Amino acid sequence: MYYKGVYHFFYQYNPQGSVWANIVWGHSVSMDMINWEALEPAMRPSEPYDINGVWSGSATILPGNKPVILYTGRDLHDRQVQNYAIPANASDPYLRKWVKPANNPLLVPDNDMNATAFRDPTTAWFSNGHWKMLVGGKRKRRGMALLYRSKDFIHWIKAKHPLHSAPNTGMWECPDFFPISLFDKTGRDTSASGDNVKHVLKVSLDETRYDYYTVGTYFPKKDEYVPDNTSIDGWAGLRYDYGNFYASKTFFDPSMNRRVLWGWVNESDSARDDALKGWAGIQAIPRTVWLDTSRKQVVQWPIEELVSLRRKNVRMRNRELELGENVEIKGITAAQADVEVTFSFPSLDKAEPFDPSWVDAQQLCGQKGSKVRGGLGPFGLLTLASENLEEFTPVFFRIFKATNKYIVLMCSDARSSSLKEGLYKPSFAGFVDIHLGENKKISLRSLIDHSVVESFGAGGKTCILSRVYPTLAISENAHLYAFNNGTETVSVENLSAWSMSRPLKMNN
Repeated sequence: MYYKGVYHFFYQYNPQGSVWANIVWGHSVSMDMINWEALEPAMRPSEPYDINGVWSGSATILPGNKPVILYTGRDLHDRQVQNYAIPANASDPYLRKWVKPANNPLLVPDNDMNATAFRDPTTAWFSNGHWKMLVGGKRKRRGMALLYRSKDFIHWIKAKHPLHSAPNTGMWECPDFFPISLFDKTGRDTSASGDNVKHVLKVSLDETRYDYYTVGTYFPKKDEYVPDNTSIDGWAGLRYDYGNFYASKTFFDPSMNRRVLWGWVNESDSARDDALKGWAGIQAIPRTVWLDTSRKQVVQWPIEELVSLRRKNVRMRNRELELGENVEIKGITAAQADVEVTFSFPSLDKAEPFDPSWVDAQQLCGQKGSKVRGGLGPFGLLTLASENLEEFTPVFFRIFKATNKYIVLMCSDARSSSLKEGLYKPSFAGFVDIHLGENKKISLRSLIDHSVVESFGAGGKTCILSRVYPTLAISENAHLYAFNNGTETVSVENLSAWSMSRPLKMNN
């Protein structure tokens, strides 16, 4: 939320340890979304309607610049109910104290609803004289975005039908619903509608622990959302990120006229490891979100403020990579870096044939990793690499030839990331919807930060975040390479890499 010149970030937080327990609403503030200061928690369990948990929710700015939080509480009877909180002093731009009014809860589950699957209210929007919000739910295995309406933001009535639902998808956690411009990269206020916008509905599927979204049309008079025929509900649908990224949330930033996406990134090591380091879970770098020119998907890119952390820069241009060649990018801090590179290739003739049964990108990446020689690819970056490549996390592309088009696979493969045992080391992957044609090139940006490799393919069309825990490739012992393991020569047309400094304030 942006309020009186200050960005506010609220999050589920255990002040007593690095495990999921004792959850409060953590509260941090920033002027630039780079440097953060932690304040006192905004809310703790304290009332009968939230005594067993203050869970996720959203902020809305009401007319007159009045902020309000909608959140899920777990009540005395272990039901999930929806509550609200308001600032104790709205003149304080830091909003240090919040009050839970006496008329809570605002919403309780109907008798025919699953009271343990009724959570995570969205930012509200206003249309046709009513405020509207969504709450995640399910009926058996049908996931639902339950719709509620209110004229005064206090008395809410459940709509006869969900805004949207889909069978065999399980619980829809952390729904997010927002307009997105058809014509440019600028953001839109959450209440915007009309012919110049599409709408995005994102849900976090409890059964897979991934975030999925559709692009479609919202009909305010009927309060109906219809995904486009290019969007699929459920496990086969579009994802913000094909890696470790969940429970995401966007907000409209009026100061920069953009929509910003936050996503939670959990750990991939053990609870014992978390206890030893004293913390668990991070947020991905905030991303600006807009609609791709194809109007079939969103595009994501790190917020522009991130460049303020760039320091020493090295460049590489027109460097050809033959089969099996690794070229080190020297002169930067490879364990904490921002790398932008464009790869080009003279021909598509050596692209491998694509089997139509390869519908699961992650499974395909597992079969055809960076060590498996190909035709056009694999090529990309070896990040967080040890000197002799005992450890490395490759982020790469592989290009295939289907019947009438070329198919691009993007991978961030953690299987070789660490010699340590007992880690979750998946071969994360997604397909990239890009037309190669005459423009035989593809771009990659990777943000590398010790245990995080956050990558953006083709200008942010496909994003993959991996958590990795190297034992050798740490600090000054980490290396970065550009590589090619395909028979077609690939050129590093342009590469620019920066050492990245620490923010001045790291949420302390």
